[in-house]
Amino acid sequence: MKQYKTAPILGLLLLLSASSVYAQHAEKVQALSLEEIWKVAETNNRQLKLADLNYQQSKIEILEAKDRLLPELSVGGDVKLNSRFLIYDNGLFSSPQDVPVKGYGYGAGYHLNFNLYSGGQDKRNITLKKEEETRKQYELDLQKHSVKYRVAVAYFDLYKFLHFYHFLHAEIEAEQKQLRWIESLHKNGTVLKSDVLRTSVKLSQLQLSLSDVGKKIEIAKQSLNILMGHEHNTALAIRYEDAIQLNAIADGGYNDYINIAFNKSPEYKIVNSDIKWSELNVKQVKATLLPKVALYSGYTYTYPQISFYPYSNNLWGFGQTGIKVQYAIDQLYKSKHTLAHARVISNQAKEKAKIKKDEISLQVKEAYLQQQQALERVETAEQNIIRTTEALRVIRSSYLNQESLLTDLLEAENALLEAKFNLTTAQTNVKVTHIKLLAIAGIL
Repeated sequence: MKQYKTAPILGLLLLLSASSVYAQHAEKVQALSLEEIWKVAETNNRQLKLADLNYQQSKIEILEAKDRLLPELSVGGDVKLNSRFLIYDNGLFSSPQDVPVKGYGYGAGYHLNFNLYSGGQDKRNITLKKEEETRKQYELDLQKHSVKYRVAVAYFDLYKFLHFYHFLHAEIEAEQKQLRWIESLHKNGTVLKSDVLRTSVKLSQLQLSLSDVGKKIEIAKQSLNILMGHEHNTALAIRYEDAIQLNAIADGGYNDYINIAFNKSPEYKIVNSDIKWSELNVKQVKATLLPKVALYSGYTYTYPQISFYPYSNNLWGFGQTGIKVQYAIDQLYKSKHTLAHARVISNQAKEKAKIKKDEISLQVKEAYLQQQQALERVETAEQNIIRTTEALRVIRSSYLNQESLLTDLLEAENALLEAKFNLTTAQTNVKVTHIKLLAIAGIL
């Protein structure tokens, strides 16, 4: 029996020393608020960095599309060896006339091509790239809201578990004192040996719960570090002693959030951007049926002159400048299915926008009701704290007078501890559901 009593005491000592080390370590780390962690995450989060790189890529693609409006200009030259120049005056099998030409040659010149008209494809391509840039901006905004929401979830998980740790630590200290008190009552013959055993069992369960909460704290810290772009084992502390302010959370009704979401939500903006892009793409496909007009120019110096007769072993220059009109007749039948494909994509984008509108309405409704339910649970949890505290006081007094069992006392203590857990959980759920609602509405 002595061994049975020694095990929980040793475990308690280990946990208390670990708690002391944790407290000393936390003092050396600057405690961060949720807003401060958000700022760090916006700068260092790897997913946000990737989304920002995608946005920067879209800006460069616009510049590339504008570059295609510039004229095509090339310069070139060549050096060559010329064969004998034979002219068969009387047929292939007759003796040819050997026209004297130089055994080598060279040339240099330029070529210019400037697109004057191509159905507006080049300029429309720039507009398409700008719409893609806008979409990437919305995706970046959406990713920011997502990261901030996940940071808030991890932050309030850590906040909740730190409070649980504090509650359990205080409960263990109180239970240890109560165990010593019940042991003294047992020595005096006031209570049974079973009361001592039951209290020891409860103390062991509290120690196990404290160890479990400690592990959850480490997981929540690692999750926050990853979201902030830090190494997973970086020291981290938050301001969990600060009370959660719930006064202003209930402001605004469901319809207010719906109207905001349809104007601010990045998800809704993305599907509307897809509609604009698909409509531009339909016009782009139609432009393939229009003629293309280009200005061209070229000039070349060549030695020797062997392009025209009579041939000459002299340096000569020749150039052309003009306007070229081209109409692709094959597009009359090739573009038919391409155009139908583009129209289907456009109709799909419109249907997706309607679906997304319904999804956002449902998401706002769910988040709004979850927030209201969380607020109600806070009120209920606060009332339960008052009731369980009074019940524990009454049962402890009656236990001292041997009017109630130790089982009743332990159940009352557990009920009060659970009520504290429920109140903290409800308070953090209010904040998390409110932040979720703001993220869905696009105003986080």
